[in-house]
Amino acid sequence: MESADVVIAGAGIIGLSLALDLAAHGLRVTVLERARAMAEASWAAAGMLAANDPENPFQLRELSQRSAHEYPAWLAQIEQLSGRKVPFRTQTTLQAFAYGEAPAQTALTAPELRRLVPDLIAGNLTFIRLDERSLDPRDLCAALPLAAKAAGVKLIENASVISISPEENQVTVQTPATPIVAAHFINCAGAWAPSPALGRFSPANPAVTPCKGQMTTVRLKDQQNLLIVLRTPGFYVVPRGDGRVTIGATVEDCGFDKTVQPQAIARLLQSAARLWPPIAHAEVFESWAGLRPASADLLPLLGQMGHPRCWIATGHFRNGILLAPGTASVLSQLVRGTVPEIDLTPFDPARFGSGNTRPLDRLVPRSSDKPATAAL
Repeated sequence: MESADVVIAGAGIIGLSLALDLAAHGLRVTVLERARAMAEASWAAAGMLAANDPENPFQLRELSQRSAHEYPAWLAQIEQLSGRKVPFRTQTTLQAFAYGEAPAQTALTAPELRRLVPDLIAGNLTFIRLDERSLDPRDLCAALPLAAKAAGVKLIENASVISISPEENQVTVQTPATPIVAAHFINCAGAWAPSPALGRFSPANPAVTPCKGQMTTVRLKDQQNLLIVLRTPGFYVVPRGDGRVTIGATVEDCGFDKTVQPQAIARLLQSAARLWPPIAHAEVFESWAGLRPASADLLPLLGQMGHPRCWIATGHFRNGILLAPGTASVLSQLVRGTVPEIDLTPFDPARFGSGNTRPLDRLVPRSSDKPATAAL
C-alpha cells in the first residue's frame, strides 16, 4: 500500500497543472493516467488563449482573464523545470463577426485588414483585433509531464483507477498495482470523468460528455506565412510560426468516436481557403480528432464531488488550454482549505442535480448529421 497527500485521476493539462501547483505548496501528489499523459484533448487542442472569445459563456470571463494573466509565469515555470521551450506562437487574433455585429468603435477597416493579413477576403464578416496569444499544445505535451516529475509529482501512466473508497479522514484509491491512501482525490479525467470507478456521489455526479472535434494542419507553400490567428463563428486558422497552420474544428456529438472523416476535413479546408486563399494551395500535413469534455451548460465543473475529500476539475470544453493555470490555482486553494480568489459558484459540480445533463442538444447535430464547425 502506498500513500500520498493527493491522488489525481487524469494526466491531461488540467490534472498535471493542478499537480504542479499542489506540489509547489509542499503536497505529495500522485497522478494516475489510464493511458499516456497529455494524449487526449490536451494533445488535440488548437492552443488559442481565447479569453475574449465572444462565444465564451459570460460566467467564464473572470477565470479566463485570471488564467491568461498567469500564463507567462506559468510557462516560465514549466520551461525551467522541464528544460523544454514552450513559446507563444502568435500574439494577435482577428476575431470575426457577422457584418454589422462587431463593436463599431473597434471594427477594422479594409485597409487595416490588408495591412495585417494580406490576401484576406473578409466577405460579409467584420473583424476586430485582440491582443490574444496562442501556443502549440504539442510543446506543452512534451514539457508539462517532465515539469511535473521534476517538481516531485509521481506520474503513473497506463494505470486506471479501479475504484475509490472515501472515508472520514482519507480516500483509498485502488489501482491495478496497489491501493493508494490519500487525504484527497481529484477527478481530472476529462471526457472520461463520469466513469463509475472514479466515484458516484449523487446529486453531484460528473455531468460531462465527450464532444468530438476534427482538425487539420497544413504546410504553406513557397514563402507564404501567416502570423495572426483568424477566428470566425464557424472555424479558426491558427499559425504555428513555422509555415504550418492549424484549422478547426468540428463540434460533434458522437460518443467516444475519434474517426477522422475526409469530408469534414475538406469542409474545414474549403472554409479556411475562402477566408485566406493561400490555404487552397497548402499541403495537408496532419489531420486528427479529439474529445472535449462538455457539461450541460458548457462551463467547467470545479469543486467538491459530494464528499469532503473528493473533488473534480473537468468540463472545460473548448478552453482547457486557456484555463489550465487558473483552474490549477483555484482548485489547489480549495483542496488546501483556502478560500478561492474568484467566485466558483457558476462551476459548482452539483448545479445540475439529477436533471438532463446532455450538453450538446442545442449546440450541434447528432453524429448521423453533417458535423458543425466552431472554434475549439
